Amino acid sequence: MSVNLLGLDAGALAGFFATLGEKPFRSRQTLRWVHQLGIGEFDGMTDLAKSLREKLAASATVEAPRIVADTTAPDGTRKWLLDVGSSAIETVFIPEAGRGTLCVSSQAGCTLDCRFCSTGKQGFNRNLTAAEIVGQLWVARRELGANRADRIVSNVVMMGMGEPLLNYENVVPALRLMLDDNAYGLSRRRVTVSTAGIVPMIDRLREDCPVALAVSLHAPTDRLRDELMPINRKYPLRDLMAACNRYLERAPRDSITFEYVMLDGVNDRPADARALLALIGEVSCKVNLIPFNPFPNSGFRRSPPDRIRRFAAHLQAAGVIATTRKTRGDNIEAACGQLAGKVDDRTRRSLRIARVA
Repeated sequence: MSVNLLGLDAGALAGFFATLGEKPFRSRQTLRWVHQLGIGEFDGMTDLAKSLREKLAASATVEAPRIVADTTAPDGTRKWLLDVGSSAIETVFIPEAGRGTLCVSSQAGCTLDCRFCSTGKQGFNRNLTAAEIVGQLWVARRELGANRADRIVSNVVMMGMGEPLLNYENVVPALRLMLDDNAYGLSRRRVTVSTAGIVPMIDRLREDCPVALAVSLHAPTDRLRDELMPINRKYPLRDLMAACNRYLERAPRDSITFEYVMLDGVNDRPADARALLALIGEVSCKVNLIPFNPFPNSGFRRSPPDRIRRFAAHLQAAGVIATTRKTRGDNIEAACGQLAGKVDDRTRRSLRIARVA
């Protein structure tokens, strides 16, 4: 069976080359060919000995997810639907002045069933492999015409489909490739993992591969968060805040980002802002307010713009950095909370939801 080199970080690739009787520097050369230059054919790796290229052709591949659909919004946001076998996942590129952010998926579907998220309503198929995760960056760079020196993709956020920390064993090698100077060479400050709050895995990430951390908070009390995000019943807010403070000891940034979706009449009142300030008061953080992006049968509405502004002003008056995310790509369903892909649902959740509706 061929080994897909796309998902092997430096240590794993060196180990594979050792089985071929090759020296470690050959693995570093191959890393640069595959990730910096986007070369997937071994014959194109011209500074590798012909004998090595023949070995690789016989025992390895460079195989990324296949593009099923490619859609660009008027604002330049671009979404790819990628085939990962039994399901299709979505990856989004968001161009901005001075940077380009790629939103990457970590699972086909999601198990967490957050009530305001379209992805969770599709159910769950499986974890993505490391090759399928980093392959989204590999595909995006090729499609955007990036070369070795380009920083077209300057930031990567694991905020696409799935909960990254529930696919830890595949996410960490992908992160290491994104950071590796022989691969993509991204700064730890420019790679962000977003989590709904899997406390033990936040602690593991702190030790193994600390990158920027964003926490999907979305409610200031356990009572409301239990309703919106069932994972809170296992890892309540007190434990989550403590994990955030522990993470900051090793984090590349001096603050945690709390993501907070603005739901009309649910979590956007002055009392909610006061409760949020009380909750996060002991954590060095900033708050990113996200206007809710609607999807069919969600049961929620977006908070009115004036209420979002007042909510932000309440936080800012208390000294908290609070920003409001600009909605990008919503007309191609590429905005936050809208990624759904095409999931072969092993949980049968989507069928149960349809029966209730």
